[in-house]
Amino acid sequence: MLIPPYALTLPKIRDTSVVFASPHSGRRYPLAFVKGSLLDERTIRSSEDAFVDQLYAAAPDHGAPLLAATTPRAYVDLNRGAEELDPAVINGLRRVDHNPRVASGLGVIPRVVAGGRAIYRGKMSLGDAQTRLADHWRPYHAALQSLLQDSTDAFGEAILIDCHSMPHEAVTSLSKGWAQSPEVVLGDRFGASASSEVVSHVEEAFKRAGFRTSRNTPFAGAYMAQHYGRPSRNQHVVQVEIDRALYMNERLIRPNRDFHEIQQRLAMVIKEIAAFGQQDRALAAE
Repeated sequence: MLIPPYALTLPKIRDTSVVFASPHSGRRYPLAFVKGSLLDERTIRSSEDAFVDQLYAAAPDHGAPLLAATTPRAYVDLNRGAEELDPAVINGLRRVDHNPRVASGLGVIPRVVAGGRAIYRGKMSLGDAQTRLADHWRPYHAALQSLLQDSTDAFGEAILIDCHSMPHEAVTSLSKGWAQSPEVVLGDRFGASASSEVVSHVEEAFKRAGFRTSRNTPFAGAYMAQHYGRPSRNQHVVQVEIDRALYMNERLIRPNRDFHEIQQRLAMVIKEIAAFGQQDRALAAE
């Protein structure tokens, strides 16, 4: 029996337009995939947004659904388009237009994990790649689209909080010259995926919880923001990247001693963002 590629936790009463989703926290690695990889079990997890689903576990307590991938990013990257297939790892593909994500090995079926380390010894068939998309990518996106449509139908708008984590080394190296590197980076594709009002409320919620924030630098948003962000149609997407060093030991892939404190602070953020979705619902109904 096929295991669902996501876990969906719904609130008892859904009373906000906000949806929280974590597409990269999946950790259910198929045994044959791990055995056939060039990498050990810990290295293959290096691209994973480990524990992000747990960090946002309070979302349903505040009226918002939480959609969390169980499919690992190294197996199928749900934050990529289904067409972002890599001919360097999949047989039978015609040459495709240049795509920087695919070129770097980070297409919808990644060729590498963090640090450019190769996952596979050879190539897979196009049929195997298409099966992965059918079994993992399409069900996840069908569930997400349904949640966003439900929000639009009920509240007149949808706000997707696209939850991710960023390696500490990456954020510090990409923010050189700053007095302090950000702890949370909010991406709205420079205004293309969410209204300034929505992003400002999200940013203020993080700031009030004591997080240092930045917008779009060094991460502006990927497929989720690009595909689902339609502020002109009252569908907003804000990508949220949180520094992994705040809550986990990145080398061992384990929660650190500050995990529960960060989780509690994020619960405050979730409550405030969800309340904003309730406010918008009331305004839309007027």
